[in-house]
Amino acid sequence: MTSIALNPELAGISRLFIQAAMLVYTAAFLSFAFHLSKLASTKKAVRSSASKLERAGIVLLAIAAVIHGAGVVLRGISASRVPWANMYEFSITGSFVVVSIFLLALAIKDIRLIATFVAGFNLLILGTADTVFWVNVKSLMPALQSYWLVIHVLVAVLATAFFNIGAALAIAYIFKTAKWVEKSKLKMVATFRRILALFPNEDKMERLSYRFNIIGFILWSFTLIAGAIWAERAWHRYWGWDTKEVWTFIIWTIYAGYLHANATRGWSGKRSAWLAIVGFVAILFNFTVVNLFFKGLHVYSGLK
Repeated sequence: MTSIALNPELAGISRLFIQAAMLVYTAAFLSFAFHLSKLASTKKAVRSSASKLERAGIVLLAIAAVIHGAGVVLRGISASRVPWANMYEFSITGSFVVVSIFLLALAIKDIRLIATFVAGFNLLILGTADTVFWVNVKSLMPALQSYWLVIHVLVAVLATAFFNIGAALAIAYIFKTAKWVEKSKLKMVATFRRILALFPNEDKMERLSYRFNIIGFILWSFTLIAGAIWAERAWHRYWGWDTKEVWTFIIWTIYAGYLHANATRGWSGKRSAWLAIVGFVAILFNFTVVNLFFKGLHVYSGLK
């Protein structure tokens, strides 16, 4: 096995780019938050400036994504491999894919109102990665030194990104249809209710969430298959009931149930939205709790 040159100094520069991206994501998050608050205002003069804030937020989000992407690329160069071998690298790469897909999907105007969620989610993920998951560059273990790492993990990252946006739309649906939001007389809840009224109608949000989740499911199915093929190459068996393998299958089962219930059982509305949210919570559990507290061949936190 040939030795791989590692560059810790370049990894440090990559981290600075990630931290700079966090600052710009913060500015984008605030722009989108103020945009929503102005749209919810009853004063026409206030609402008229809302579109400028939205445009500023989109520009800031795009700038943050460019800086973020540069940080991911530099991390990969510093490690002389693809940058997704541990929780830190998976976090910065996965969140970059989320914001990239969202920016590409902005042609669908109805998803623009979840921009606050996307910017806030990326800020949270990068903040956690920088403070909790950070590790310096390391060489890969022999089992991971395969082109299947690129195929398997890349598709998993893409699937997670689509599930993320689908979950955001499902959460918005839950709040929009919540009776306590509709009936509450609290001023803060009333403002929140006016913001929710700006979102597309319930049927449209449900359809959008379903579309993002079905793309995510197709990609996750390929992740499961590619993982089995890779396992056979690395460990000479397709399936070994490893913790990560089991949870990957559990996630697949949840989303398969979600799609089946929508297609054949007529599940719609809140039940469908909650199932989509449960699926994404399972993904977060798989990435955090399983990696940090369970043992297995697939555990790759990189933390000691």
